[in-house]
Amino acid sequence: MTSAPAILVQQVSHRYGDRLALEGVCLDVARGTIFGLLGPNGGGKTTLFRLLATLLPIQRGSTRLEGVDVAADPVSVRRLIGVTFQSPSLDGKLTVRENLACHGRLYGFSGAALRRRITETTEPLEVVDRLGDLVETLSGGLKRRVEIAKSLLHRPRILLLDEPSTGLDPGIRHELWRILRSLVAPGEMTILVTTHLLEEAERCDCLAILDRGRIVVSGRPDELRRQVGGDCITITTATPEALGRELQEAFQVPVQAVGGELRIEQPEGHELVREIMRRFGPQVQSITLGRPTLEDVFIHHTGRRLSDEAETRPPADRH
Repeated sequence: MTSAPAILVQQVSHRYGDRLALEGVCLDVARGTIFGLLGPNGGGKTTLFRLLATLLPIQRGSTRLEGVDVAADPVSVRRLIGVTFQSPSLDGKLTVRENLACHGRLYGFSGAALRRRITETTEPLEVVDRLGDLVETLSGGLKRRVEIAKSLLHRPRILLLDEPSTGLDPGIRHELWRILRSLVAPGEMTILVTTHLLEEAERCDCLAILDRGRIVVSGRPDELRRQVGGDCITITTATPEALGRELQEAFQVPVQAVGGELRIEQPEGHELVREIMRRFGPQVQSITLGRPTLEDVFIHHTGRRLSDEAETRPPADRH
C-alpha cells in the first residue's frame, strides 16, 4: 500500500491583482525525500513556497501537508513545518544560542528541554561548538546552518527551504547539501527546496520545473534528462536564421533558435556534428556537443534558457 504524500498540491492558482502568478499547479511529494522546485525568478516558485508556508491565502485549489488542509487548518500546518527563508532572519548582535533560544520559546520550550533541543539540532548541522559566538562573526555558510537549525528546533516533519544556497560558494554549498541529505536519510523528514541553480536541482530526489506560473514537467532529474532526444548540439553563427533553415533542410531535424544560438537534439550527435562541419563549416563560429542537462530540459520544454529568463525578468515580477 502506497503511503499518502507529505505534500499534495491540487490545481492551485494564485493572482496578484491582474497578474496570474500560479495556474493549475499540481504536486505530489513523497515522504522522506528532497523535492526541488526549479525555475527562473518570477516563475512562481516563491509564491508556491509562501502558500505552503501559510504566508499567503489559498485562492483557488487545495494544498495538504501531511494530510492537513492548509486553508482549513493553518495553525496545525505551522506545527508540522520548519521554514528557512532566502532572506536572513538571525539577529547578528545575539549569539547562536540566544537566537535559537528566542525561537524555541516561541514554540513553548524552556529550561532543560530547550537546552536539549538546541544541542540535538546543532550537532548534526555541525555548529554546536559555535553556540557562544555572535552571529555577525560567522561565515555565510555557518549562518545558513544556524538558520536551518532554528527551523528544526520543534522537530518538523516537513522542512521548507527557499533558495538555501544563495550567496554561498560551491564548496560550502556542497557541504550544506551533504547535511540536508543526512536529515532525510532516516526517512522521517521531507524537504522541499526552491532553487534556480541547476547544481542544486541535480541533488534533489525529484523536482518540478516551474515556469510562468505553470509546472512544465516533473520527475527524477535523470528521468527528465532522458526525455531530451539524445545529445545536445549548440551552434554559434553570425547568421542563425539562415543557417537554421539550411540545417533543417539538409538533415531533416528540428532546429531551435535559443538566445542567438542554434540548438539540435540528436541521438549519436557526434556524427551530425561531423556532417555539419563538413557541409557548413565556414558558417559555424563554434559548435559544442554534450549530454542533456537540466538546462537542456528547460530549453526543450520552454524554448528558452533558464539563465536568460532569470536575467531578463524585471525585479517587480519576482514572486
